[in-house]
Order: sequence, then structure tokens, then C-alpha cells
Amino acid sequence: MTATDAQLQPRKKGLSRRQKRSLSRGIQYVVFVAVVIVFAVSADWGRLKNQFAQADIADQMFPDVITLALKNTVLYTLSGFVVGLVLGMVIALMRLSSVGPYRWFAGVYIEIFRGLPALLIFIFIGVAVPLAFPGTEIIGGTYGKVALALGLVAAAYMAETIRAGIQAVPKGQMEAARSLGFSPARAMVSIIIPQAFRIILPPLTNELVLLFKDSSLVLFLGVTLEERELSKYGRDLASTTANSTPILVAGLCYLLVTIPLGFVVRRMEAKAQEAVK
Repeated sequence: MTATDAQLQPRKKGLSRRQKRSLSRGIQYVVFVAVVIVFAVSADWGRLKNQFAQADIADQMFPDVITLALKNTVLYTLSGFVVGLVLGMVIALMRLSSVGPYRWFAGVYIEIFRGLPALLIFIFIGVAVPLAFPGTEIIGGTYGKVALALGLVAAAYMAETIRAGIQAVPKGQMEAARSLGFSPARAMVSIIIPQAFRIILPPLTNELVLLFKDSSLVLFLGVTLEERELSKYGRDLASTTANSTPILVAGLCYLLVTIPLGFVVRRMEAKAQEAVK
């Protein structure tokens, strides 16, 4: 068969690449919908409602679940975030320092506090510190202990995030600042760090969300009724009522904070990108 004869042969019809992608996407949609339908049909919604959605029990939680539990959770989270951010900044600068002992200390701190579970840090603050320093009281009582425990954990992660953000700023920024007469310290504070924070805003926000959830570990410090956060408050009511509705309501209260927070951060990122353009 000559080349001309081969060209005259009809081509085998088949799906194009775009059609294959569309077919694959359609199959995935069908499978997803089928799984959802099977789950919806097979679940015993009546029992779930009785265990997790009792309106009368949920009504009993208000307004304390907001004015007490959610308020304490937010206060614990914000105080821990501030401590972690300040300490994380110091550790990050030590990590970038030209002084060897500073770098070694920062490296050891990061490895230890990133490797230990947050639960052990809370137990250490609540038990080991009073034993090691008898008569010593942490400023702020329970709030101060939670801020310190959360801050120690968060600082290890924030330090690496801040360090990466500082190193992501072009070196020309420091050189330009030095050429204008800025000292290295002033250039770092006025030029480099602000640009680094615009870069690391998303991971810092993720750390804030993680701290918001880790605040539930406050129960290991021993809290009064007025110092309970969302998880402790929900568990106590669930035990009292022999029903899981309080736990569901507490979970929804977490979402009241984390979902708007994610939206605000996305808006800030979009504005930052527009400013760069």
C-alpha cells in the first residue's frame, strides 16, 4: 500500500482528548452523586436527630455558649497567638543570625516544640512549672497559662514561617535600603519584615485556626466553670444531658469564627496582590 492509499483510508473515529476529559469528569460527578444518595438513604436520620439535634437542649446553652464558652475560646486563642507571634519573630531572627549560638538555640527550640504534642506542653506548664518553681504564679492565672502553652507551641511553627517569608523577600530590597542609609536593623524592621508578612499571611492564618482548636486542651490545666472554653463546655453539658447536642452546637460555634476568618484573609490576599500589580 502506497502512502497515497494510506491517506485515502478512512480514519478510525474516537474520542478527542477534550471529550475524554469531559467524559471522565461526568463519571466522577455521577459517582459522587451516587455516594451522596446512598449515604442519605442508608443513614438513620431519626436517631441522629434524637442524639445530636434536640432543640430544647440547644436552647438551654444560650446565651452562655456565646458569652462564656466562645468568649473564653477567643481570648485563649488570641493571647496564645500574640505570644507565639512575638516569640516566633525572635526565634526566626535568631535562626537567621550570623551568631552561631543563636542559630543553634533557635534550631533546637523549633525541633523540640514542633515534635512534642501540644498536650504535653499544657501538662508541662500546669504541672512541671509549679514543681520546678514552688510559689511561682504565672501572670494572668489560667489565661496566662493557656497563652504561654499555646504560644510556646505556635512559636516553633511561626518561626519557620516567618524565616521563610523573610528569605522570600528579594535581597535587592535590603541592598536598596542600605544604599539609602538604613541600618541593617532598621531595614529589616521597616522594609523586609512588612513585605515578609504579606507573603506569610495565609500560613499565619492557618496557625491561628489551629490554635483556636488547640485551645480545647485548656481542660488539662484545671479550669473553673467560668473559665471553660467551647469543647469543655459542650462535653460537660453532654454528660449532664446524656445527649450529644451540646457537642454539635459547640462545633458550630467554632465554624462561626473559622469560616469568616478564612473569608477575611482571602480578601486581604486579593488586596495585597492588587497592590503589587
